Amino acid sequence: MTKFEDKIVLASASARRRWMFEEMGIPFEVVPAGIDEVSLPDETPVEFATRAAGEKGLAVATRLEREGRRPWIVSADTVVVAGSEILTKPADRRDARSMIERLSGRTHTVVTGWAAGRFSGRWISEHSETRVTFHRLSGEEMDRYIATGEGMDKAGAYAIQKIGSFLVDRIDGDYFNVVGLPISRVVRTLVELGALEGYPTP
Repeated sequence: MTKFEDKIVLASASARRRWMFEEMGIPFEVVPAGIDEVSLPDETPVEFATRAAGEKGLAVATRLEREGRRPWIVSADTVVVAGSEILTKPADRRDARSMIERLSGRTHTVVTGWAAGRFSGRWISEHSETRVTFHRLSGEEMDRYIATGEGMDKAGAYAIQKIGSFLVDRIDGDYFNVVGLPISRVVRTLVELGALEGYPTP
């Protein structure tokens, strides 16, 4: 059993996921996978996000095992799905404007695939979905939001936890999933695996 004081490895460079782990009081370190994922032909958004998360976790686990380490690892990948189209991070502001325009006045789905486990041990891999509805936005509102720059490194080109909340009319599902990780389910899984013995008491 892993003691609560042992660090979990977060295989993600996402500041939002780091923030959630900090708020949950979980000791952790960040080891980004550094993998740029591309969806495969005929792969559904759920399949893509889940596969991408698993591959990131495995890549980090393998790298750390070569260093003689076998920590518990959490990896994740989030995509925004508008109709049948997968929206990842925008390439530039023009791309971001196109994404926000695509989401304006409509409901889209945020899918986060995630995995938790350790090298040569048990892994649990799941996904969560949240439906998000945007207000109908004027061109000026879109342009002003894009000018903030906060959505340039986010799937779907917006950050619901920041100024981007201005765009959102309502959500159906886990808010934290939209932020980037269904943190309650992930932490409960870490407890189940034995990675956080005694949580939430250190």
